Amino acid sequence: MKSIATRPAFVSIRWVFGFGCGACRTLVLKTRAMPYPILLVMLLIVSCTVGPDFHQPPAPNVSSYIKEPLPEKTITAEKSGADVQYFKSGLDISGQWWMLFHSQSLNALIEEALKNNPDLTAAQAALRVAQENVYAQQGAYYPGIATNFSSIRQKTPVASVTTNATSGASIYNLFTPQVSVSYVPDVFGLNRRTVESLQAQEESQRFQLEATYLTLTSNVVAAAVQEASLREQIVATQKIIKIESEQLDLMRQQYDLGAIAEADVVTQEATLAQAQAGFPVLQKQLAQQRDLLTALVGHFPIEEPPEKFQLSELELPQELPLSLPAQLVEQRPDVRSAEAQLHAASAQVGVAIANRLPNLTLTADYGSTATAIDQLFSSGTGFWVVAGNLTQPIFQGGALLHRQRAAEAAYDQAAAQYRSVVITAFKDVADTLHAIQSDADVLKAAANGASTAARGLDIAQQQMQLGGISYLKMLNADQAYQQALINLAQARANRYADTAALFQALGGGWWNRSDIPGVSANHISN
Repeated sequence: MKSIATRPAFVSIRWVFGFGCGACRTLVLKTRAMPYPILLVMLLIVSCTVGPDFHQPPAPNVSSYIKEPLPEKTITAEKSGADVQYFKSGLDISGQWWMLFHSQSLNALIEEALKNNPDLTAAQAALRVAQENVYAQQGAYYPGIATNFSSIRQKTPVASVTTNATSGASIYNLFTPQVSVSYVPDVFGLNRRTVESLQAQEESQRFQLEATYLTLTSNVVAAAVQEASLREQIVATQKIIKIESEQLDLMRQQYDLGAIAEADVVTQEATLAQAQAGFPVLQKQLAQQRDLLTALVGHFPIEEPPEKFQLSELELPQELPLSLPAQLVEQRPDVRSAEAQLHAASAQVGVAIANRLPNLTLTADYGSTATAIDQLFSSGTGFWVVAGNLTQPIFQGGALLHRQRAAEAAYDQAAAQYRSVVITAFKDVADTLHAIQSDADVLKAAANGASTAARGLDIAQQQMQLGGISYLKMLNADQAYQQALINLAQARANRYADTAALFQALGGGWWNRSDIPGVSANHISN
């Protein structure tokens, strides 16, 4: 503000705004004998909002997630082609995408997790906190009204008794009820920018809730898939240990007969010990996986859920959604949360600028005072006060300037963090696309290996029945088959897990659900 000059018969006010205010740049008001109440009203009318206006960052100018062309479908490991997956560009994502695995146990476990998981409950409470903070700050748009009643019994010196004109007594009562009204006109948008910042923080918290929801459901799916894989690996490992034990017994008999050297027996003992050592590791992993699932559904380890998972009970989703790159920034909850944080930082710049400008406060008091309650509202007892206060910071040791610079630096920081989150989002999608294609190749190789090992075992069993090979060689063929089954289980589990990771990387379809009470998800803008 350049200057405010007043004269008895002429008022001239000139403001020059150089802080990016979109509502006004230069304001000149001239009037003769302008009453101050009218002047205050005009101040409210011409108020503006200083600071930058936030604009949504543009979507990255990229046309694909990965450099190489994406195939229309993955290769299949089965002759029926039941495990082939198709990439569908623009396919929308269901809000309950895990149902595509067609597992009732998985659906039930996720439903329980959504009801009981404390992280989700905490995120819902954090959103309510953010909402209430917005409502509280919006209260500054309105005048503050307070009532007060004071009751005083007082004794005055005898020499001052004449001051109590009513009774002349040195001891008397004084009753004063009054109503006080205060209002701070938002001339430069300090409150509007503060509300804008809090609303952006609420938006950020809303998407943090969505991110918590997506992370929870994805973790449950991943844990269930891993449990199913471990169960198959444990079954195959038990069979391998049994085969190795039978081989060791046969080799010991051959050693007693002098048919083989002791070194062969020792080698087999080491092989058996290695297989036996791996079994407790798998059991530990399964127990920890069960503990993880129990924790995800919001229970203690002793309250383990009844659902157990097998790979044979899960179906591989056939159609995989592939959102356009320009849509990803709208779909990812973490990106939307980072965008809202950027918006909040932008509004804080306006707050810092407004704090350096004049601040106007209007107050009014109306009441009555009397020495007796029954005289409170009689003639001559009323009083009123109307006041206005204009404060312009002059010198604060540079504090206000540096706070503005700090707010601007915080905006730069939020912008860089937003870009980092966007890059990570695109990386997540690219990683899962590469993983899904690789998983199909690995699964095909593992399926071929298991098929070959099965044929080898079948041939070995027939040869042994005909006396063509020893029982020991048949056990070797059986061991190879069981190891191939372990590899196949791991390959299948990786494919299920990476398919779930793709749904997570693309945002999880939060815009298609409304299952959290009191939370209405914002739909993606077209």
